[in-house]
Amino acid sequence: MYTALYRKWRPLSFDDVISQPHITTTLKNQIKNNKTAHAYLFTGSRGTGKTTCARIFAKAVNCPEEKDGNPCLECGVCRDADNFALSDIIEIDAASNNGVDDIRDLREGAVYTPERCRYKVYIIDEVHMLTPSAFNALLKIMEEPPEYVKFILATTEVHKVPATITSRCQRFDFRRILTEDIKQRLLYIAEKEGITLDENAASLIARLSDGGMRDALSLLDQCAAYSENITPETVSAAAGIAGRDDIFEIIDAAVSKAPAKALAAADKLYSQSKDMGKLCSELTDQFRNLMLMKVCPEKPELIACMPEEFERLKNIAAKTELQDILSKISILQECGERMGKALNKRIELEMCLIKLCSVQNKQKPIDNNEIYGKINTDSSLKQTVTEGNYHTDEAQPDEAEAVKPAVDMKSLKASDFKPLMEWSDILEEITRLSPSVSGTLSGSRAFAYKNIMLIDTKNQFFLKLFKVKENLKILNDAIKNVMGKAYVLKARCSAAAVKEQKAEELIEKAISSGIETAVE
Repeated sequence: MYTALYRKWRPLSFDDVISQPHITTTLKNQIKNNKTAHAYLFTGSRGTGKTTCARIFAKAVNCPEEKDGNPCLECGVCRDADNFALSDIIEIDAASNNGVDDIRDLREGAVYTPERCRYKVYIIDEVHMLTPSAFNALLKIMEEPPEYVKFILATTEVHKVPATITSRCQRFDFRRILTEDIKQRLLYIAEKEGITLDENAASLIARLSDGGMRDALSLLDQCAAYSENITPETVSAAAGIAGRDDIFEIIDAAVSKAPAKALAAADKLYSQSKDMGKLCSELTDQFRNLMLMKVCPEKPELIACMPEEFERLKNIAAKTELQDILSKISILQECGERMGKALNKRIELEMCLIKLCSVQNKQKPIDNNEIYGKINTDSSLKQTVTEGNYHTDEAQPDEAEAVKPAVDMKSLKASDFKPLMEWSDILEEITRLSPSVSGTLSGSRAFAYKNIMLIDTKNQFFLKLFKVKENLKILNDAIKNVMGKAYVLKARCSAAAVKEQKAEELIEKAISSGIETAVE
């Protein structure tokens, strides 16, 4: 009977596992030195070797002829374990056996000593699928297991595993398998199986597998059934993805702002029953390559493309702005998110392609001078910053840190001052330093010119509070933290109660407190 390639070529020892040396080396050393833990947690994306390493560990820890941490693969224990005929290695699929009764059965079986082996090993796959009651039942035996019992929990969603479970395990995080490692493994297996596999086709399969060896071998199996000679075109046809020329036709249309051309290419692919979701993903990957070419051209190893595609992508990147590429990636990602719940994926993709072809390369720059001009002509601003409202005052909270105005204060005009855009950030910094102090500045605003800052607040308690030197220091520190330099501070309170007082009295109080005030 035919055996699928991913089952036939599943690694049987730690030395056969690829791209996970940080895990296999540790496990081998533990077995070799007889320092294994009672519970392990293997986590990572699909096809990275979690269950495979769990089975190898279960064999090696029980193998009487263990070799440098690896199972010998020749003794009766190893042979029976490979044939799933060893009763002391128990695999449980938590996706279908996730109830509390299933874990109670496990606990009852764990009290019996192993029949043939040194340890009884429980491998619980997809452990995150257990119910809360099942986790509670598992917790007790994991906390105080018999000395002959070991647990290996495997999951793709470790965040769903309770902390009480993870804290009792040694955790190993499996990385995505490197594309080059997958490619070399595919070429090796194809040679052993007598399959003619083009090197570019192996690269494409490796990239489509997204770091999962099982997915790569399944796709290789599918391609071998499709054609005896596997080329990139064979892979595209078997996987239901667009051909490379079709992908670049759409990219060229998006860059040259030709929606009709892009829609025609998509219609052609749709008529060939290509998956619109995969097409969106392929386009996203290629625009990512363009982004990397613009940002880090000195790092070609980061770009995931076929060798003959590199120059083509390089030419497209040379005539495209980075901002345009980033905008297109955002549009494609939003389309990919909507694809899952869209009634018609074709329409969703066509809408996306039209947006891709209409994105502007550059945004019109904001004319700050024009904005400031409008603000200066506003009557409310003229009331806030008018000549005579602010007077010269060089007093600072600490004479050692005294700041002098960069210009003669008497020569200043209202039109010199512009609204301080960073004032909201300064208020946030004051809140962080002293929430009680920031309350007096609620609804306030500020204006600045060179190193002079004018503060306008409607809370008259502001003036009293900032007579205290410590409070004034908080204000100065917040301004320095945000603006990067110290300012000469002038302030006033526009509250109605203050209007009744004489301007001379307010100025006198301001000088004594280090902050100057004035009335409207």
